[in-house]
Amino acid sequence: PEELGSPWGASIGSFFSFAVGAFIALLPFILLTNGTALPVSIVLTSLALFGVGAAVSLLTGRSALYSGARQLGIGAAAAAITYLVGSLIGVNV
Repeated sequence: PEELGSPWGASIGSFFSFAVGAFIALLPFILLTNGTALPVSIVLTSLALFGVGAAVSLLTGRSALYSGARQLGIGAAAAAITYLVGSLIGVNV
């Protein structure tokens, strides 16, 4: 237990990670008004997910390509499930 990090440090790091990730996805909707916000958001979010996965490969020793693709796949699956649930309960954009 002495080697583990602080729960406060983990919670603050997690908060800022989620905030930065959300900001990357929302930034095109803040800056763009001509209907291109969604595709730009998808591209930026995909690049960020791949980048985070590739960065994690430095800690795991796996291939950056494998780790980036894995993280991108997990993010895409989460987005697809969220879209499906929204569609099932009748949420419209």
